[in-house]
Amino acid sequence: MDIAGKVFIVTGGASGLGEGTARMLAAKGGKVVIADMQVEKGEAIAKDIGGAFVKCDVAQEADGQAVVAKAVSMGKLMGLVNCAGIAPAEKTVNKNGAHNLAVFTKCITVNLIGSFNMIRLAADAMCKNEPEATGERGVLISTASVAAYDGQIGQAAYSASKGGIVGMTLPIARDLARNGIRNMTIAPGIFGTPMMFGMPQEVQDSLAASVPFPSRLGTPLDYAKLAQHIFENDMLNGEVIRLDGAIRLAPR
Repeated sequence: MDIAGKVFIVTGGASGLGEGTARMLAAKGGKVVIADMQVEKGEAIAKDIGGAFVKCDVAQEADGQAVVAKAVSMGKLMGLVNCAGIAPAEKTVNKNGAHNLAVFTKCITVNLIGSFNMIRLAADAMCKNEPEATGERGVLISTASVAAYDGQIGQAAYSASKGGIVGMTLPIARDLARNGIRNMTIAPGIFGTPMMFGMPQEVQDSLAASVPFPSRLGTPLDYAKLAQHIFENDMLNGEVIRLDGAIRLAPR
């Protein structure tokens, strides 16, 4: 798929991996709709890249519909990148008792249900597209995590949400194959995002040193480059790609 001239939705596009991806798509000639809860940042980035911003709680149907409607109004919606997410940390049983059920529920709701909500709504719109020369009508990319495989202590909720994204990658690709829509997932390792930068510097340094090669934090540009390749390589479908410098997470 040629990115130039097409419309793309990027959830969580006001910061981190989403911002990096939104900027890449705009630089390649795409029209970008940033869907995020951070209004001020989202509007500023959208203005900077010549795109649009829609305030969106990805787990809410009406919000997702508004984002898709805005994208379709701008041209041919051909891409969705799900980067919106949260990363709570809490042990199954801790000094205060059992894991807070509301925390677990919110993590699943935002990360997993939110991703599927945007996938189903964007895919429904894409099904109406005239196919490209490759037969494609659209490409969907979601963000999992290496925690889906190597979840650490305190990551039960986060790992479950990301494991769900991994688990639905292939069946969604199979569902949408007849419509010419590809579905892929990226599973990042230790990345320099706002969530990571909220940690103490010594923790960040220790995590970076734990990556076999390159021994550094991943960057939004690393993620965006892989997203670009997925869009442009029509043989990539129904797969999860670890983007992690060969790291395997220790228990803590």
